[in-house]
Amino acid sequence: MTAHKWRPRLATIVVAILIMVMALPLVGLFFFRLYENQLIRQTEAELIAQGAALAAIHAQEVRDAGLPAEKLGAAVPADRDNPDSPYRPIEPSLDLASDRVLATRPAATAATVDPAFTAIGARLSGILAETQRTTLAGFRLLDPKGVVIAGREEVGLSLGAVGEVRAALAGRYASVLRQRISDEPPPSLYSVSRGTRVRVFVALPVAVDGKVAGVVYLSRTPNNIVKHLYGERGKVVLAAIAVLGGTLLIGLVFLRTVSRPIYALMERTKRIAAGDRAAIRPLDHHGTREMAALSDAFLDMAEKLHARSDSIQTFATHVSHELKSPLTAIQGAAELLRDSGSAMDEAERWRFSDNIVTDAGRLNLLVRRLLDLARAENLAPSGESTSLGAALALLPAENTIAVRVEAGGETRLRISAENAAIVLANLIDNSARHGATLVSITAASAVGKATILLSDDGAGISPSNRARIFEPFFTTRRDRGGTGMGLGIVMALLKAHDGTIRLVDSERGTRFEIILSAV
Repeated sequence: MTAHKWRPRLATIVVAILIMVMALPLVGLFFFRLYENQLIRQTEAELIAQGAALAAIHAQEVRDAGLPAEKLGAAVPADRDNPDSPYRPIEPSLDLASDRVLATRPAATAATVDPAFTAIGARLSGILAETQRTTLAGFRLLDPKGVVIAGREEVGLSLGAVGEVRAALAGRYASVLRQRISDEPPPSLYSVSRGTRVRVFVALPVAVDGKVAGVVYLSRTPNNIVKHLYGERGKVVLAAIAVLGGTLLIGLVFLRTVSRPIYALMERTKRIAAGDRAAIRPLDHHGTREMAALSDAFLDMAEKLHARSDSIQTFATHVSHELKSPLTAIQGAAELLRDSGSAMDEAERWRFSDNIVTDAGRLNLLVRRLLDLARAENLAPSGESTSLGAALALLPAENTIAVRVEAGGETRLRISAENAAIVLANLIDNSARHGATLVSITAASAVGKATILLSDDGAGISPSNRARIFEPFFTTRRDRGGTGMGLGIVMALLKAHDGTIRLVDSERGTRFEIILSAV
């Protein structure tokens, strides 16, 4: 027994997709560090704002002290993008996802302090202390050589070897992320955040008369993501409810529009396979246009298969009946000839022999007509075209009935001349068998379609038989060799070329209307 290959159920795939949808916000927060990165940028922006204010105060102190230009540092580079603009905005640039986190800040080294800058630092130390109590940031004021002149500690020591300080002494803004070493271990819940292990360092140059008069060096640990989310827990809960509600809504929509119609179609398939013809009807709920098209196509296929099955069953019944009668007659005549022997006179022997020949000929005709019908039903259009006159020219020469084209003999039909001749020959033969002496044909074409009217002057068709003339094997001339398959062959040939035939009312005889594609 062949093992079935495992395949996931549609519901399993839907649930997996919904779980992924719900997990996307968490992936964005903890994997891509989007929220933590925003906190880093927010901390940098705050330090820039505080540093800019302190730099302005520092610069004013330098101007008030009247320090000579030779005591100032390097020249401040001009703004390449806006050299004439009085504004020099500084945008946060740190990125937790891409910027490398540096080691802890190097220790300060011994240095010599200029007394003039020491005095300035002493005057500003009170402002730094008051600001730090509110913002919790670390402040250092440096002179043009990188020596600390104000701060809680390290006054008189040099930070000029620190990378960001060195950039600020050259007149450029600098910011970095450095590892943070805390005196107290963070709560275990905070360990999920990378932002708790870094500290933001910002160095702003103090510009006076186009030269560096010092550096404002600031640092602060960003707000912890867990702590921040807890502070915004109301909004976080609303966001979680929105995500969950949206996910459930997506699941409901998917269930109603895709999953439920598919399962309904599967159940309908099982019923149809079990022979329940009542199941061949549209679904109660399709969900999507594609599912409606799939359902219609499937049900149309099922209906055609059932119709084909019925047709095959009916056809088999008719064929067996049509073959049984002459076979029975042949068998009976042959048995009589065998059993009677010499007791049967010559006249009777000839009569039974003639019966055998006649029934054998009927069997031969019936088999040929069956083959013609099979070929017509399985015919693939060749793409050929012909005129009505060319098709009539191929009619058998032994026709015993006059054929007259009233109009449209040059009408072009999208069918081969041979097949068109078979259609006309069967209809004309049918008219001849019903006593007609003349068949009149009229053709006209319009909008890509050709209409052919074929009328005869025969006995016509009785009202009781009009609804049955296109049934396979139906004939009123069975005793004269009729098989009841002529119109079946005509219908099959026309259907293979997207054509139709129908019986129309006529004052005398019989009239058929044929519609075919025109060239």
